[in-house]
Amino acid sequence: MFINISEFISTPLKTETFKVPVDMQVYELNGDCFPFREKSELILTVSNIGNRKVHLEGHWECILAVPCDRCLKEVAVPFHIDVDEDVDLSAERQEDMSDDSYVEDSSINTDALINHEILIRFPMKTLCKDNCKGMCFKCGKDLNDGECGCDRASLDPRMAAIQDIFKNFKEV
Repeated sequence: MFINISEFISTPLKTETFKVPVDMQVYELNGDCFPFREKSELILTVSNIGNRKVHLEGHWECILAVPCDRCLKEVAVPFHIDVDEDVDLSAERQEDMSDDSYVEDSSINTDALINHEILIRFPMKTLCKDNCKGMCFKCGKDLNDGECGCDRASLDPRMAAIQDIFKNFKEV
């Protein structure tokens, strides 16, 4: 959804609060799709602070389904997003804005704003529990449910030459 802020630029001290429904069903990141399990409305207050600048203040919450990095079980990851930013709409500043900005012409793209805020808060690593054992790299069994019986004691193939040296000098 777009919020037109051109009226805010021309009206001194104008402030308005918007309740914006979020239409996105999934969050996309690097070709992966993470579905929303819960999401609230974006509550965004836009205020004119003078000199072609507006202040954005808002709050939004959601829960994304993200797979565990070790066992691939779904993990509910909560996001609590608070927005508190000034947007400079002067001609010089508009030229400097990047292509992925959530400000387009004299409008705020709320979907792009939410995408940006989730991106900077997205966890580097997601685990279903701190001691997650992951999956067997041979048979794919979830090791949190029990052992699979596979021999997982394989060594790094780059170390094969050193391993041969140790075998040759092994004491009997």
